[in-house]
Formats: sequence, structure tokens, C-alpha cells
Amino acid sequence: MTITKAKVVDNIMSELDYPKKKSVDTLELLLEIIKRTLEDEEDVLISGFGKFCVKNKKARRGRNPATGDEMILDQRKVIVFKCSHLLREQINEGEN
Repeated sequence: MTITKAKVVDNIMSELDYPKKKSVDTLELLLEIIKRTLEDEEDVLISGFGKFCVKNKKARRGRNPATGDEMILDQRKVIVFKCSHLLREQINEGEN
């Protein structure tokens, strides 16, 4: 199941007893801070959860899947998430 922003807002409302407007504003502020930090190419480390990093990908050869024609894919930046060992252990607890 996928969790949506609306569900996160509902959780904030119930856990912190915040009104809906304050819950929405809190979530939007958090996401905006993360986006601005990544735009500045700084890492976002959330202890016990994980780390968001901006990585540079070099230009490379690729193919258009529709036509099969070769093309050059431009260099670009991608966001990579690396989960913390605590989160990984928590997720894997149920498998043992």
C-alpha cells in the first residue's frame, strides 16, 4: 500500500492533535526544506531513517525504446536515498 500526503496529514493530526491546516503546513514546510537543501546539492540526513543525496550522472549512450535508434542521454542529476541500518534492521525483523 502506498501512503499519500493526505494520509501523512491524517497521521500528524491524530498523533499530535493538530488541526488539519497546521498538519498540512507542517508537512509542506518539511518537504520544502528537503527540496531546497537538495537543490543546493547538500545531503539530507534524517537520523534513524536515511540519507538523501544528489548524484551527478554522466552523459551516456542509450537507445530510444520505441524506435531502437541510438542517442546520447545528457548528463543529469538524480536523487538517491540510502536507508539507515536501523531502518533496514526494523524492516527485516519480520523476515527472521
